[in-house]
Amino acid sequence: MPLPPVFADLTGFDLLLSVARLGSVGRAAAEHTVSQPAASARLRELERRLGLTLLHRTPRGSTLTGTGALVADWARAAVDAADALATGVAALRETRESRLAVAASQTVAEYLLPTWLVGLRTAQPGLTVTLRAANSADVAAAVLAQQVELGFVEGPDVPPGLHAEVVATDRLVVVVAPAHPWAKRRRGVSAEELAGTPLVSREAGSGTRRAFEQALGGRTTAPLLELSSTTAIKHAVAAGSGAAAVLSSLAVSAELAAGTLVAVASAVPLQRRLRAVWPVSDQLIGPARDLYAIARRHR
Repeated sequence: MPLPPVFADLTGFDLLLSVARLGSVGRAAAEHTVSQPAASARLRELERRLGLTLLHRTPRGSTLTGTGALVADWARAAVDAADALATGVAALRETRESRLAVAASQTVAEYLLPTWLVGLRTAQPGLTVTLRAANSADVAAAVLAQQVELGFVEGPDVPPGLHAEVVATDRLVVVVAPAHPWAKRRRGVSAEELAGTPLVSREAGSGTRRAFEQALGGRTTAPLLELSSTTAIKHAVAAGSGAAAVLSSLAVSAELAAGTLVAVASAVPLQRRLRAVWPVSDQLIGPARDLYAIARRHR
């Protein structure tokens, strides 16, 4: 049941309680950091809205009428409850603004988020950040379940219920060991070869795997190996077993520079977009909003 308009603002009642405790409108006005004329006007407005005379006004000051004393007694519990509510909400806000739970797909978590988080911690040194690294499907599920406030995914699909904004772009690269037959090709590999070749791949639900499958229109063969981390895939390919993989250019830059892996040209466009996601019913606020803004600035 909504409050009657006369009770929606408790400021006048709070001022009345101060007059009762301090003995004058002037002292009550000083406690509330308003001018005496402003305090007097607010108390007259309260009397008008209630239809009651609450104060005796004399040249020597103001005192509560019997009616005013009774109203003040009734108002005390409401004003105290409002103070308790304001204090509790402020404590919740302080706790929320000192912590941030984030989930990110492995590519984002390993190669982009560290820089973003350094920027966030520089601006907010007292902030505690909890990061969960998972595949894109699990990140989306964690955000939908409100286990984290903000997620970052690399897959092309975003489940219903999530709002998504692009924060970066990435390129997928076909990589092999230096001794692999593809390593010396000048013309690269065709879409048909990639689709028909068993690759070392991430597990189902991985954004990298889903982006590659979508680029080939779903015409991929079963993986040679399914591994749960990019590092494990790089080691498996570099071991020279004749395997190939499709990985983020961010993830293989060091290996390509060192020559332990070789990038193979491909006829398949392997660009993808990395997104920040959060529930469509929510607005980004506090540290989550700040981290999103930092990610956008680095794109």
